[in-house]
Amino acid sequence: MEPTDELPLPPYVTKEDVVFALRAVSVHAAEHRPDGERCRKDDARHPCRLHRWGRRVLQKRGLTDGQIQTLLAGGTVVLP
Repeated sequence: MEPTDELPLPPYVTKEDVVFALRAVSVHAAEHRPDGERCRKDDARHPCRLHRWGRRVLQKRGLTDGQIQTLLAGGTVVLP
């Protein structure tokens, strides 16, 4: 069961969801601060809710961490 503060996942992940998830992961990336990593978008502890949601959506679609990094770097992968 998911913690109550987590954003819900879509029932199935479409290609559009993948686009939104990649945006969430890239915009809500970590920024190093003296008190630890913070989200550069909303200053929350990293990973923030939107970053976690984006990662979970991409993992639910079947993408590996390596494939996610490739997409974030502007590369391409074949979506499962």
